Amino acid sequence: MLFRILVTGSSGFIGGAVCSALSSAGHHVRAASRKPGRAGNNLEWVKLPDLETQVDWHPLLEGIDIVVHLAAIAHRSRVDSGNYTRANRVATKGLAEACRHHTVKRLIFMSSIGAQAGSAADSVVTENDKACPATAYDRAKLEAEEEIKRSGVPYTILRPVIVYGPGAKANIALIVRIAALPIPLPFGAFRNRRSLLSIRNLSEAVLFCLSGSATLDQTFIVSDPEPITIAEIFSTLREGMGRSPGLISIPPQALKAMVIATGRRSLWDRIGRELVASSACLQKAGWSPRVETKAGLRAIVEPPSGSLE
Repeated sequence: MLFRILVTGSSGFIGGAVCSALSSAGHHVRAASRKPGRAGNNLEWVKLPDLETQVDWHPLLEGIDIVVHLAAIAHRSRVDSGNYTRANRVATKGLAEACRHHTVKRLIFMSSIGAQAGSAADSVVTENDKACPATAYDRAKLEAEEEIKRSGVPYTILRPVIVYGPGAKANIALIVRIAALPIPLPFGAFRNRRSLLSIRNLSEAVLFCLSGSATLDQTFIVSDPEPITIAEIFSTLREGMGRSPGLISIPPQALKAMVIATGRRSLWDRIGRELVASSACLQKAGWSPRVETKAGLRAIVEPPSGSLE
């Protein structure tokens, strides 16, 4: 079954991949973003209003069957909690209410693992755990989820872990830059595991959730099936670059003291603690992730096939 789908936040890393996957599958995509976007087969671009103002969603929803809501203010420095509330909760509430008015078949909301567990957890994270958001961004995402559930619109909520792939920014881009440094890296003794998510696996999760009762009115964690250690992340990226791992073993506690001394405890949570999140519920519903994490990480940095050195 083919749908007319509105994708908000279509110009971002995730939005671009999701729009491409949907249009390639034959769905008509109305791609909404603040930045001008391309049009093409099964793809039209529309301007996305400023989410920090009062948004009139109705013109964007005319004739739409499914909404994939990706647009949000992401983690930014110097952004107060009010901005997150307006753009990530209030705007989502308005969208959900407008979707109900237009009898949209389903609203797929891209939340975050942060709404479930922050940036670290001492045990495997599942949807059954009590939600413990740690930042204003995470709290606004969880509040947006609750607004959707209260709205009465049919929904599927996805809570992805950190997403990687070609063109990824933020944390993944930083990790790639560190891996590319021409020096040994002090992560050889880091055995803490992190769940990651291939952008292709996430895009296919969105495709899977377009219809069917198994994902209707449900919330799912989305991650690659197998977690990976911090040491393996860096060695895998360097393997993709055609280099040896070049990792040296420094006791993690020694590095922890240095990082915390600089006032960056949140950075330590991301590199020194675990966050293993289970996507078993989504897989049980029928989603089958095809990209294995190490292969996906290597693909970020491997030169294109047939390219010259």
